[in-house]
Parts: sequence; structure tokens; C-alpha cells
Amino acid sequence: FQRRGEVVGMSGDGVNDAPALRQAEAGIAVANATDVAKAAAAMVLTLPGLGGVVPAIEASRLVFQRIITYTLNMLIKKIEIMALLVIGFLITRHKPITPLLMVLFLFLNDFLTMSLSTDRMQYSRRPNRWNTRGILLAASVLAACKLVFSLGIFLYGDFGLRLDMPHIQALMFATLIFSSQAGVYLLRERGHFWQSQPSRFLVGSSVLGLGVTVALVLGGILMPALSAGLLLSVAATAILYFACLDWLKVWLFGRLNLR
Repeated sequence: FQRRGEVVGMSGDGVNDAPALRQAEAGIAVANATDVAKAAAAMVLTLPGLGGVVPAIEASRLVFQRIITYTLNMLIKKIEIMALLVIGFLITRHKPITPLLMVLFLFLNDFLTMSLSTDRMQYSRRPNRWNTRGILLAASVLAACKLVFSLGIFLYGDFGLRLDMPHIQALMFATLIFSSQAGVYLLRERGHFWQSQPSRFLVGSSVLGLGVTVALVLGGILMPALSAGLLLSVAATAILYFACLDWLKVWLFGRLNLR
């Protein structure tokens, strides 16, 4: 297969095919190929025929989708947290979250982020291309939407519930955990989040992170304790908000040709 004079895909089995296999972007040596052809190829089939190419393409596209999800998740989280810290401080002259709670949030969130490498999202039916502009625009829009949620909870805790700053910081710790968890499930699919089932490791990481968060917040460990009713209200609001945000995400990814 050629594109603009360049060899994109090549399959072969003989010594004379080795130069083309080495030059091609995807050199494929068949099962009965010579050792020279196998050494030059990027992929070696272990079964007769070319049927093994299809699972290899599917796996590569699945890995690409995981990379896109990880990239979007990292960009959105960094934009949201930095904006929350700056805006929250400018409004109240207090830190929305303490350094200790921030470290704890990042530690718990890392388990969920690492589990994305095992996720079973759908792969694209068409060849993937790295769309840097689309990724940055999508991350900026979704980060702004997540900021509206977290900043809204922060302002409601301060001006609505009249909580003192230590309780607000505990509330923001729980809010960021819920927001981060919901954001991962929002971003794991280019379509609607329910179109594929997450991996067991991803679900297990969520259960672990949420369980530790609830135990810390309700037990008042490393932070002032919050009531179960307030914590449940924040969790329910996060679920409803991000379920609605999923429709904006699908439209946004479609407009930016992210797949």
C-alpha cells in the first residue's frame, strides 16, 4: 500500500521483501517468512494467512483511544484545578484546598488514571490521526464546564451554607474526587459513556478511591468531618451534571473530528 509515493503497508516473506518491510510504516511478515524478513518487519504473524492483521489493527486503535483519553483527562484536570485555586483565592482570599488535601487528591486520582490502560472503550472504525488542535479545544471547553461545577460547589459552601474554611476545604476535596471520577467515565468514550463497559480494574479503582474518600470525609480524618447528607448531595449533583455534560461532549468531539 502506498500514500503519496511512500510505502505505508507492506507484507512479504522473502529476503527480497526485507528492504520494503523495513521502509514501510507497517511492515508485516507472514508466518512462513524468512528470518531476514521477520527481522525487518514491524509485525510478524504467527498463524498462516493475513487474518491476524485485523486484531492487530483493532488493538492499536484501542491503545490510541486510551492515549487520547489519558491526554484529555490530564489537560482538563490541570486547567480546572489551576483555575479553581486562582479564582477561589481571589474571591475569598482563602485557599480552596490545603496542600495536604491536594496531595491526597492526586494520590487517590492516580489509581484511576493508571487503570485507563486496561479500559475496554470502543476503537475507531477509521484510521486514527493525532488531532492536537481538536484535543486542546475540547480540553479547554470541558475544563471550563468542570470548573463551573467545582467553583459552584465552592461558592455554595461559602455563601450558601456559610461553612468555615476548613469545612469548605474538606467539601472541595470530596468535590474534586467526585468530579475527577465522573470525568474519567465521561472521557473514556468518544461517543456516549454507556456505549461500552469499563474494565473491572477501572471500576475497582473507582470503588477504592470513592471508598477511601467517603471514609476520610465522614470520619473527619485529616480534615473536618462532613455530614453524610451533604456528601450524598454533592455526589448526586456530580452524577446528574456530568450525565448532561456527556451530550455536549459528543457534539464537541463530532465538531472537532475527535475519534
